[in-house]
Amino acid sequence: MLSNPTISNILSTLDYVVFALIMVMTIAFVLWGNYRKNKQDIKDKFLDHMLMGRQLTLPMFIATLVATWYGGIFGVSQIAFDNGIFNFVSQGIFWYLTYIIFALFIVSKISRFKALTLPDLIGQMFGPKSEKLSAIFNILNLVPIVYTISLGLLLKMIFGISLPIGIILGVSFVLCYSFIGGFRSVVYSDIFQFFIMVSSVIVVYLLSYFTYGTAIFDTLPASYFEPMGTFTFLETLSWGLIALSTLVDPNFYQRCFAAKDFKIAKKGILISTIVWIIFDLCLTFGAIYARAVIPEANSEFGYFLYALQLLPEGLRGFFLAGICATILSTLDSYIFLAGSTISYDLVPKKFKASIKAQSLGILSVAIFAIILSLIFDGNIKKVWKTLGSISSSALLIPVVFGYISKRKISDNVFLVAASSGAIATILWRLSGFKEYYQLDEIYIGMLSSFIPLLFNHIRNRFIKIDNEI
Repeated sequence: MLSNPTISNILSTLDYVVFALIMVMTIAFVLWGNYRKNKQDIKDKFLDHMLMGRQLTLPMFIATLVATWYGGIFGVSQIAFDNGIFNFVSQGIFWYLTYIIFALFIVSKISRFKALTLPDLIGQMFGPKSEKLSAIFNILNLVPIVYTISLGLLLKMIFGISLPIGIILGVSFVLCYSFIGGFRSVVYSDIFQFFIMVSSVIVVYLLSYFTYGTAIFDTLPASYFEPMGTFTFLETLSWGLIALSTLVDPNFYQRCFAAKDFKIAKKGILISTIVWIIFDLCLTFGAIYARAVIPEANSEFGYFLYALQLLPEGLRGFFLAGICATILSTLDSYIFLAGSTISYDLVPKKFKASIKAQSLGILSVAIFAIILSLIFDGNIKKVWKTLGSISSSALLIPVVFGYISKRKISDNVFLVAASSGAIATILWRLSGFKEYYQLDEIYIGMLSSFIPLLFNHIRNRFIKIDNEI
């Protein structure tokens, strides 16, 4: 195999035909979702637009959650290509534990609220100022920079265009169908993309195993098969703390709010976790095979170049479509939900619950994503660590504290805690203390958000004691 082949020399006419057919089928599912919506007598059009009228069945829930949650495949495959099993730990195991926590503990907590978005839920739990602030932090988490970059990289790899052009073309394509049909169309497209993305990655792993066996792994450093690889314990654990951001991830909440009931949400998350484990194992070992076979390849594209040379004609087009489906299913969901957050949680009340406002929100998020993608210059890992740390530090501790606290936390206390976490995270990163002390900013941010909550808890205890006296 070649370490840096020309993609146009690998792909055949059949590959392009297969790729195009699957992309057409994706659009067909979007249109089908919109057709089904128009055939129904819908009383609350905005609720249907936002949450499919809270009618998500278990199969739909699993398909849309799995497909939406795995758009950063370029970043994950690059980590696996460079670091081996560490990818399964940092991008897998930590996250599975968080999914289980969400299913077993968080779902029951949110079941008593009739919220439409995560900021809406936070507003009901703490107050209106908390809703506005959490909406801003959610926008940071939802602006799909990682997936915009990933789609741009894919188009760059296939067509040989520059990354900025690939990003602009890719987001423009997504915008063309993101305005159609609301959340229902997102779900219907996810159902199709779910099967394409999962099966394509499994096929690459199986063909790798039957072609090379496991003896080829002996050529790789031992660190490739160690849980922490070449990273320290604290560096590894920081990924675990970022994984906990799932507990305040708006996509998880949106799917739970859209489910027919919260039993479906709980069961759906647990089944989705099994699917993610299979997907991650196949992707991680596929990337390890790629490193063993073409070690000189650029890690950014190594897994994909390996797969395209390994697969036979026709399946290459199917694989590319699977990768594209993986990115698209996340990108359209994030753009839609970010637009929903702007139109429902941030705009003045007279524009609230407006489908037109939501469409404008989608457009503004897409433009913002393109700009930030170019600023980060395609560095996916940097995006994850930067924005993931800010969002987690601001919201995770206050929201979880709100779930477990017997006494309601006030709007102002939430505001102070969330702001402290975000500010401390940014200052620690900009000051250079992160490199000097070798301590990730997420630790400082979470500690800073916890201190006001702890102070408030102790204060309330003293007030209670005084009242009893």
